[in-house]
This record gives sequence, C-alpha cells and structure tokens, in this order.
Amino acid sequence: MAEIVQFHHVQGLTPGLIAFADRFRSAGHTVHTPDLFDGRTFGSIQEGLDFVRTIGFEETMELGVTAVEGLPAELVYVGLSLGVMSAQKLAQTRSGALGAVFLYSCLPTSEFGVWPAGIPVQIHGMDADPFFVDEGDLDAARDLVEEAEDGALFLYSGDQHYFTDSSLPAYDEAATTLVVRRMLEFLDKI
Repeated sequence: MAEIVQFHHVQGLTPGLIAFADRFRSAGHTVHTPDLFDGRTFGSIQEGLDFVRTIGFEETMELGVTAVEGLPAELVYVGLSLGVMSAQKLAQTRSGALGAVFLYSCLPTSEFGVWPAGIPVQIHGMDADPFFVDEGDLDAARDLVEEAEDGALFLYSGDQHYFTDSSLPAYDEAATTLVVRRMLEFLDKI
C-alpha cells in the first residue's frame, strides 16, 4: 500500500476533499491531508484566491513543502488545483518520490527543472474547464506526459474545475468514480 500526501485546492481542506482521501484510505492506503490554511475554507474560488494572495503563492507552495517534513521520502504526491504547486515541486525535487497525481492543474516542468526519470504521473481534468484548458494547464499536462517515462492524461467531459470535491456544486460523481478507479490502478503499480 502507498503512502500519499494530498494537497488541497484554493477553497481549503473541505469535507469533500477529506471524503476523496477517505476513498483511498478505505482501499488500505495511508493518506496525509495537510491543511495549509489552518482550518479556513472559502465559499468560492475567488475568495480562496484573495486569501492566497495575502500569503503569496510561493509561500503557500512552501507551506506544502514544509508539511511533509518528518514524513518518509517514499511518497505519492497528489495535488488538487492550487495543491499541484506543492505536489509537483515535491515530486520533482524531493528524493524518493514514488509517483504523482495532479487534478485540475499542471505546471510546466521547467518550473522545477525536469521531470525525474522513473516517476510515474497521472493528470486528470475536464476538457472544457476554463481554468485547466484556457490557462495553459492542459498544454503543460500534455508536455509532462510526453516527458515522463510513465505518464497519463485523462480528460473528462465537462466544464467544472473541482469536480472530485463532493462538498462543492462542481462535483461530478461519475467522473470522480472514474478518477478514483484510475488512481487506485496507478497506486497498485507502485
């Protein structure tokens, strides 16, 4: 079984993200869900972005990096939107990473160097999500999948951003079930 660190999106560590992590816990995996916002959650993406701007995006990413101190090196990093910043940085720069899964977001690998050899990656997003498609994340995801030795990009029909968060209106149960199935298959190979 894998040990996972799941980094939340800009609306915070919502009940829906805890429920998402619980799906992997119930399959026997250990899942850490650090709360980078100290219990704060936000009612919209914009409210969350406004809060992150008060901290700074770089500082928020570093909170995620700090959150894994004391954990073993052999981790799978999962990031959801804003959480991809920390997950991707750690997957690319922290020795021992076993794999990475990015949901709704992806950065160019050049942000942190190159994608490390031997680290598998999955990326999940909706094919009409304006944040994922129009802001360059889909292009970065395609490039990363080409760069990685073992990479997969999964696109789901729809325009929602946080579609795996059951506590938000964007939730899509059918797409989430497919994401979970694909992630469990990914984790079984690690």
